[in-house]
Amino acid sequence: MSNDREIRDEDLMDVAADPEQAYRLRKALKTLSDNPNVGGKLKEMAQEVLSGRIGMKEAIETPSYMDAIGDRMNEMRRAAENQTMAEREESREKYAKWQQEQEAKEAEERAERDGPSANIVTGPRRGGRAGGHRG
Repeated sequence: MSNDREIRDEDLMDVAADPEQAYRLRKALKTLSDNPNVGGKLKEMAQEVLSGRIGMKEAIETPSYMDAIGDRMNEMRRAAENQTMAEREESREKYAKWQQEQEAKEAEERAERDGPSANIVTGPRRGGRAGGHRG
């Protein structure tokens, strides 16, 4: 992506059921946008939505973008159907490991996003002589 701004989770609330779903949707769009194995209309759609040039609602109403999603899903289905039993088992193991890693990352990101900041800077306490009253 170029120097365009990137949308926030809140910008996806028109299509997301809750903030967590908006977070996951933005993260999925970022993955599509950054993945070198994704190209064409699918990558374009992700970049357009992430930049805020179009909304997610508009993207899912755009036939060429929906065709690109359908095509990609068909590719994935065909690849899964053509796997041997050994390849399926290897894929399951890789997915289980990947899923654990993702859950750990998401928990860490959620803690950073939702938890108190360790870098809060506070000024001197007010009170005492600071009210203009003389004692």
